[in-house]
Amino acid sequence: MDSRRSQDTSSPGRKAERVAGENIRLTPAQRLHFDVYGYVLLENVLTTDEVTRMKQALYRLKAEPDLDAHRVYVNKQAEHMFHVGHVVEYDPALLDYASHPRLIPLVKEIVGGAIRLEETEAIINRRDPLLDPSTYEHRRTLPTGFHTGTRYGWGTYMANHHFHCLFVKTLAYLTDVGPDDGGTAVIPGSHRLGWNERDIIDAALTDERLIHQVEAKAGSVLLFAESLVHSTTAVRSDRERVVLISGYTPPMMREWPGNEISPAFVATLPEEIRPLISGSESWHWRHEANA
Repeated sequence: MDSRRSQDTSSPGRKAERVAGENIRLTPAQRLHFDVYGYVLLENVLTTDEVTRMKQALYRLKAEPDLDAHRVYVNKQAEHMFHVGHVVEYDPALLDYASHPRLIPLVKEIVGGAIRLEETEAIINRRDPLLDPSTYEHRRTLPTGFHTGTRYGWGTYMANHHFHCLFVKTLAYLTDVGPDDGGTAVIPGSHRLGWNERDIIDAALTDERLIHQVEAKAGSVLLFAESLVHSTTAVRSDRERVVLISGYTPPMMREWPGNEISPAFVATLPEEIRPLISGSESWHWRHEANA
């Protein structure tokens, strides 16, 4: 590894490896953390300028009077919650995140080969004014809806002694997220369990030691498998949380409904990222033997 190109990107390993300035990989510590727990927090991935551009784009998007005109769909839009999908076509800063050169190689490593963009989301949320404080008075975390996007056994596999998932997400923190700021909650290790999902959730809710709520600084990115049981949590502070999310799969898998990329947008893309954004490689999947 060229030490001059090392970058501090994660708490359990610190440096993302570069070989000849090109080969970005998880460090052994980061890979072990992911294999064991189903996620890894990558610190200082995004620059201050990138965070600012992405955040400004999302606030402009939130103010748009007609989201349909921008091919953006709404998951939830309330006084305290703005949750939308298919944001990649809205602003170049959001496209830059979906194709980020410091993240795409790491996603490929977890998937095990070539990938395509499966979905993009954004969430701007703050404390729900209708939430009764007594609801979380004696709880360390308050998940709003545990779920998975794929399951162990039919969306995952083992190769070279490593865990791989065919649906992986990156979640960018565009604001600092502390213990009361609505950080993502995960049930560590659930990415490798064949249990009924509801049984996993019910068991974890009876013992909060089984739940980890992620805290992060703006510019950090959470890399996780969609077989990991995870949830947004309720914001308890007076701070607003802003996150940007991209999902990835092998190219032969479909995008999430509503995330179909328009041909006109594909035509504007640099040639080197067209397959990633459009999924045009389809069934010509290349499994990487060293993943």
